[in-house]
Amino acid sequence: MKPIPLTHVWQYTDVDRAFWDERLADWLPERIIDAHVHVLNPALCLEPMTDEKRRQHWVAEVAEPLEAEVLCRCDRVVFPGRDVSHVAFGWPDPAFDVEAANEYARRESLQRGWHALALLRPQWSAERVAAELDKPGVIGVKPYYAMIGSDLKTRDRYIEAGIFEFLPHHALEVLNDRRAWVTLHVPKADRLGHPDNLREIREIRRRYPDVVLMIAHFGRCYTESHAREGLLPLADDAGIYFDNSAVLNPVVHRIALETFGPGRIIYGTDNPVLYMRGRRQWHDRTYVNRTNVDFHFNTDRESPEIEAGYTLYMYEALAAICQACEQAGIGRDGVEAIFAGNAQRLIDSVGPDR
Repeated sequence: MKPIPLTHVWQYTDVDRAFWDERLADWLPERIIDAHVHVLNPALCLEPMTDEKRRQHWVAEVAEPLEAEVLCRCDRVVFPGRDVSHVAFGWPDPAFDVEAANEYARRESLQRGWHALALLRPQWSAERVAAELDKPGVIGVKPYYAMIGSDLKTRDRYIEAGIFEFLPHHALEVLNDRRAWVTLHVPKADRLGHPDNLREIREIRRRYPDVVLMIAHFGRCYTESHAREGLLPLADDAGIYFDNSAVLNPVVHRIALETFGPGRIIYGTDNPVLYMRGRRQWHDRTYVNRTNVDFHFNTDRESPEIEAGYTLYMYEALAAICQACEQAGIGRDGVEAIFAGNAQRLIDSVGPDR
């Protein structure tokens, strides 16, 4: 098969087709809601990407803007024969025109039967948050610590911020009143298990119980140690949900399934990031991304024979979910809930008119 272009430098190859046919095709449900995907028109960039930023974090090298039309084309390639929908939002970075990015995600989602989250500026008034939620197709917000302020050198200037610095209480009051969806990317180098994160998430649940609270990336718990520190303390609160986007570690997926069961887990890709080709390896509390492109971060290359067998990160993530479900004894109903049922239930809880 001739390679099929996806986006950025990534292509779909015979290796990916074989991986799909052998490991995913018979297992993946017919309906998929990808509840964590970034769509963005590249024309909305206000500040050019800098080499400093690319060197500072690997995501800056692989996350080229993904237009909605391209996403649809990629869906047909990477999910053959599946009915795919999305909960979509822009790239949470003030280097882009945030208001225009929100309108782009909202308009494209509305046209395609998806749902949109608005990127949340923490400086917005309560009235401004309400006005965003009033727009057709918008079911909630996507806060992020980088939205506190722009920095051309690094996206992580505010990584040690508290949650309420970028998801302020006056916004949460509106979100609670509207029963809105919030996809929360937790801050801190210590990830979800940092005591401040756990305390503030519990405060959100106590003070704003009607918010649909979605913790992104299993709280950035990509290693077993982080998963045990972050996921287990939140096991007893059935009102906290987790998207599994960008998690390639089967051990983390298994811990989540054993801790919550399938009813609180929602599928997401974090695309365009997970179109990357390669694999991830874990060492205690850290991980290493392997790929076959000469990015700044990819200094310790594997052999050409190993690289030739690389598939898409999103396929590696799907295989990890499959492995964890089999190990945890999750049946077909649970798998279908993770990939579509749970997200649909939460979307419906926000309001059918959205």
